[in-house]
Amino acid sequence: MFFWNPTYWLFIAPALLLMLFAQWRVRSAYNKWGKVANHSNLSGAKVAERLMADNRIYDVSIRPIAGELTDNYDPRSHTLNLSQGTGSQNSVAAMAIVAHEVGHAQQHAKGSLLLQLRSGIVPAVNIGAQFGPLLFIAGFFLQLTPLMWLGIAFFSLAFVFALITLPVEIDASSRALRMLKSSGIVVGDDERRGARAVLSAAALTYVAAMLMALFQLLYYVMLAGSGRRRR
Repeated sequence: MFFWNPTYWLFIAPALLLMLFAQWRVRSAYNKWGKVANHSNLSGAKVAERLMADNRIYDVSIRPIAGELTDNYDPRSHTLNLSQGTGSQNSVAAMAIVAHEVGHAQQHAKGSLLLQLRSGIVPAVNIGAQFGPLLFIAGFFLQLTPLMWLGIAFFSLAFVFALITLPVEIDASSRALRMLKSSGIVVGDDERRGARAVLSAAALTYVAAMLMALFQLLYYVMLAGSGRRRR
């Protein structure tokens, strides 16, 4: 299969290495700052309540969710879903993660166009991710270049999603740091450095995801182009 082509790994290897490094940084930052209590001694859930009250976000409910580092904000149901560790711990890491998700809630409350766009294309992205590679592989083996390009068009939605996601996530982290500072929850340079370290590590995973989608898309385009030249 063409995924074992050495050229494929030349395209993918840089993004894959960055993804592995980003995941290591997230885990490292979480392990380090997850053991350091925040000076306000607030659990993640209490941090969320405080930040939303301070920023007049009253229509968002907080719910527990299974898993670790699975925290997210769901704009469809106006729900802040917090993993057990994050919601119950009073660590610097939990504080930063929760503030980031409240940042998404604030984006939603203020009508962020990028957040709306990202949420709106999720169904199309899911379809593209499922059928794009299948169409491309079928076109590749059947030597049907138009079918390959159709697969590329479907798969390109994953790159568009990753491209939109990156500024949305970076903005949510920026909002998180500002809210933590203005609310008085963060005290001292050490705590600010810890929150920033956790959020910066998380942001790197989105950079890696975007590059992974881009390089895979470019690889598909290269194969489709070479197939056309052989005809």
